Amino acid sequence: MIVTDLEHLEEQAVLTPAMRRAAAFLQQAHGHDLPDGRIEIDGNRVYALVQSYVTLTPAADVTFEGHRAYIDVQYVAAGEELIGWVSADRVQVTKPYDATGDAWLGALPADETTLVHLWPGDLAILYPIDAHAPRLAAGAPAPVKKIVVKVAVGA
Repeated sequence: MIVTDLEHLEEQAVLTPAMRRAAAFLQQAHGHDLPDGRIEIDGNRVYALVQSYVTLTPAADVTFEGHRAYIDVQYVAAGEELIGWVSADRVQVTKPYDATGDAWLGALPADETTLVHLWPGDLAILYPIDAHAPRLAAGAPAPVKKIVVKVAVGA
């Protein structure tokens, strides 16, 4: 996992050509005026999912997700949230990997979770080894606008 802000992304991460397309999209869009939904950047190699939601109060057990085919670049355009993080090999899988949705789910007690606080302009790059629990409230539940850019592994 890499956590940085959009301004310092190129200093913090090695950017492959596909990751450069993701960064260029985020620098151009900043997400404020984009409608929710999927936006094509480079076909299935790089695309964005624009999301608006209200964050969730963390529970005693945190539900994690993980991916195999895509790297997530989760950019907070407005609002703030916590993302739970743990190495994927520490999570007890509760829903096996589904290649169609490129996701598996698992659980871990909250006290074994690293919480990362993301503010507007911050992003987290989550690789297949990174189990993550997004959408957690930083205090009281509140609205968030986020862009998740999906970058195919190896692209």
